[in-house]
Amino acid sequence: MTIRVLVCEDQELVRAGYNTIFSAQPDMEVVGEAADGRRAVEEALRLRPDVVVMDIRMPILDGIEATRRLAGPGVGTPAKVLMVTTFNVDEYVYEALKAGASGFLLKDAPPAELIKGVRTVAAGESLVAPAVTRALIGHFAERLRPTDTTHPAREHVRQTLARRELEVLVQIAAGLSNAEIAEKLCITTETVKTYVSRILTKLDLRDRVQAVVLAYRVGLVVAE
Repeated sequence: MTIRVLVCEDQELVRAGYNTIFSAQPDMEVVGEAADGRRAVEEALRLRPDVVVMDIRMPILDGIEATRRLAGPGVGTPAKVLMVTTFNVDEYVYEALKAGASGFLLKDAPPAELIKGVRTVAAGESLVAPAVTRALIGHFAERLRPTDTTHPAREHVRQTLARRELEVLVQIAAGLSNAEIAEKLCITTETVKTYVSRILTKLDLRDRVQAVVLAYRVGLVVAE
């Protein structure tokens, strides 16, 4: 199946680079592009691409609001939006995910990671770069301190997850990638992926960021 991609980026050189990268893949087709947020929304609604690659800072309408209009609460058929940006340590990341983005990568990610990101989002999975997860932890850990150390949800999580799944959840909350978790727990990366999938399913979580937030809120891990 060919993945139809809409590239939304205000810098022409960057946009051209994305077009070149995606068009070179045998399973991808760039069906359109947009240089501002308003145009991004219009083209996404017109073309119905499989994945919208969206920059956060766009003229006329920023990428977050464009994403909210395409994938936010109340949208009947939400688009799959992969945010790609240089900004990773401020509230833009959090707001983009709240707006309904399916994934988030940094612009300095290598082409292979960008390509993998598009495929992951197209498959209906969520993707958040480990570096972004770490940034979220650093930026929001203080507000995620549990107000009650006997939080009842903590016991629910402990009873719902197997011991190994709890261990993986704690490592996710520490911002580790699957490969890093595998090395630390002496298991394979594929096994980690299986555990992560089970954790998200059992706890009804959308992505790793929600897992991080939950782990902090119920006091499984504590901000330093």
